[in-house]
Amino acid sequence: MAKSHPVRRIGILTGGGDCPGLNAVIRGVTKPAHDQGLHVWGIYDGFEGFVEGRGNPLYSKDVSGILARGGTILGSSNKGDPFHWPEEVDDEIRIVDRSERVMMNYEAWDLDAIIAIGGDGTMHIANKLSKMGMNVVGVPKTIDNDLDATDVTFGHYSAVWVVSEALDRLHTTASSHHRVMVLETMGRYAGWIALHGGIAGGADIILLPEFPFEWDAVYERVLQRHAQGKKFSIVCVAEGAKPKGGKMVVKGSDKKRTDPIQLGGIAEVVAKQIEEGTGLETRYTVLGHLQRGGSPTPYDRILSTKFGTYAIELAMKKKFGRMVSLKGSSITSVKIEDAIDKQKLVSASGQTVQAAKAVGVTFGVKDF
Repeated sequence: MAKSHPVRRIGILTGGGDCPGLNAVIRGVTKPAHDQGLHVWGIYDGFEGFVEGRGNPLYSKDVSGILARGGTILGSSNKGDPFHWPEEVDDEIRIVDRSERVMMNYEAWDLDAIIAIGGDGTMHIANKLSKMGMNVVGVPKTIDNDLDATDVTFGHYSAVWVVSEALDRLHTTASSHHRVMVLETMGRYAGWIALHGGIAGGADIILLPEFPFEWDAVYERVLQRHAQGKKFSIVCVAEGAKPKGGKMVVKGSDKKRTDPIQLGGIAEVVAKQIEEGTGLETRYTVLGHLQRGGSPTPYDRILSTKFGTYAIELAMKKKFGRMVSLKGSSITSVKIEDAIDKQKLVSASGQTVQAAKAVGVTFGVKDF
């Protein structure tokens, strides 16, 4: 599989869920690649297109004007894991390994390397393909911000901006009607979106997957605010949050996905419990995919551009099996296998949590 000649043909794909900034990375890869005389091959719909052999050349004109555009011009899929490939046989979904098809298409397209843009799932797939002999460079993307090897993933702060804007709006209606308002965010098993969005949006209570909460602590905070003459309260809850001794709220399961669990519904549960436990009128809102859509923030446009240009630099230097990473103010790289070694979760001792507590935010945990 190893090729001794200089890198000349680069494949690029966007795997997993979409997020703001993907197009900025594609642009950040394609423009400098063409300036260096390289050919860029766009693979459609993530690893799904890689298995099925769907792709086309990417030219400079294809990435012109896409910096501020949300989503991905290449398409994406969170059901295209070649090592967990769903095939329908006799009206039944069977899971099979189609990684060899990916390797065949890699050779058929005469690619020297792949730049895989995605989150934890994409990096796990990239790591497996790397061990099979594919030359891979990873670029970390996820609104969840749960990749431990980088300070932040692009797309995260665009999602946080949506949460913050939503909480700003909920403040006005909550105040007008003297209600408790509960907002549900994405994030799966990590609470970064709810934490950062909740702080930016002035939430009074933030409930995270990392800290199973106590109902009494939630009621106490809401009633305390009410007794102080504050006629409303704002609760920001991550989709993976759960009460002590309870379970995450699961709205469905999709066998075609590597992680089949579909979270969602905790906001409704929290709102109902608060209303019953305090007697205060409570409403809930679920942001859902609004957090994934729309234009990236200026921060994410800049970070995505840096990530893309550094990824092509790594590829040209044949530094494969590595993922682009932000450390402090510098763009660097880490081994992909190290990047997926553990999930980055919110820590109770972290500075952000401590700052939130200092301004009166409660995490629904007594003696926290």
